[in-house]
Amino acid sequence: MQQDILINWSPQETRVAVVEHGAVQELHIERTLERGLVGNVYLGKVSRVLPGMQSAFIDIGLERAAFLHVADVWHRQPDGEPPAFARKTEPQLPIEKQVFEGQSLMVQVIKDPIGTKGARLSTQISIAGRLLVFLPQDDHVGVSQKIPPAERDALRARLQALVGDKSAGGGGGFILRTNGEDSTDAELAEDIAYLRKTWARIKEASVKLPAGSLLHQDLDLLQRVLRDLVSDHTQTIRLDSMEQFHRLRAFGQEFMPAAAGKLQHYKGERPIFDLYSIDEEVAKALGRRVELKSGGYLIVDQTEALTTIDVNTGGYVGARNFDDTIFKTNLEAAQAIARQLRLRNLGGIIIVDFIDMV
Repeated sequence: MQQDILINWSPQETRVAVVEHGAVQELHIERTLERGLVGNVYLGKVSRVLPGMQSAFIDIGLERAAFLHVADVWHRQPDGEPPAFARKTEPQLPIEKQVFEGQSLMVQVIKDPIGTKGARLSTQISIAGRLLVFLPQDDHVGVSQKIPPAERDALRARLQALVGDKSAGGGGGFILRTNGEDSTDAELAEDIAYLRKTWARIKEASVKLPAGSLLHQDLDLLQRVLRDLVSDHTQTIRLDSMEQFHRLRAFGQEFMPAAAGKLQHYKGERPIFDLYSIDEEVAKALGRRVELKSGGYLIVDQTEALTTIDVNTGGYVGARNFDDTIFKTNLEAAQAIARQLRLRNLGGIIIVDFIDMV
């Protein structure tokens, strides 16, 4: 599989297109003024404790105080189990015995503010890398549940060996992400070093900065391209801003040298998204009706509960008989639908109504 990544940058927004075999498969957009807070780590100050709601309001320097529920207060588990498991089996200590007004707390945003509600927080810090998630307060080493059970034990053993002994400067908990399934020991070691370096920076800032300070912001879209989107199949990453090219290259050389080697500055006269008619493709892809090459079409309808996709033959009557026509339309639709799910970033319940076949 050949993959190219095109990045169109402007001060207001960053747009990233993932192109495979000449067709746009994924599109990512981030607007500068609308960046989410999820993943950000703050040094907060407890402004109120509410025993009746088993919650506390924490000032993290935003317009509205953020919200911490007792279920999201982390404490070390003696048996090394991950907190989510221990939480179900042990009675919880009331929040008023765990935090007090005026206390400084390191917290992470797990849900953005919505309407009149403030952000939701957790005191368990997790830092996402490209292949791993780092849990600095834990010792648990785990593997994503999406990886087949037969492979999990071997991957866990490899990861434990790389994480090393706490006394030798190792330690901390790690969870292997799904896209780390086929990674080499060298790639995993690189990710472990990057995550530990990031945590050291956060700890250092928490001692120096006042309460209400932002200690760590999750990577912006440009940096997440190198962390999450680049694979062995990626041939080039082309970026149309010289300033951002230098910034991204410096970031990549420090943390992801293999990905940084694929970066190129695009100097062409035409806008970078014109290379594969990406704007046109996106306009087509986000409409309710999606045309198929054969003359058939899809109708995509999204509701809050689910997404339905209806397949129609339209003007396609090219095959020798009707059964053949239907079969070919359904085959083409199956490929087109897979691409649409990626382009539109659709999840949850998806119902496809293919044309009836014998």
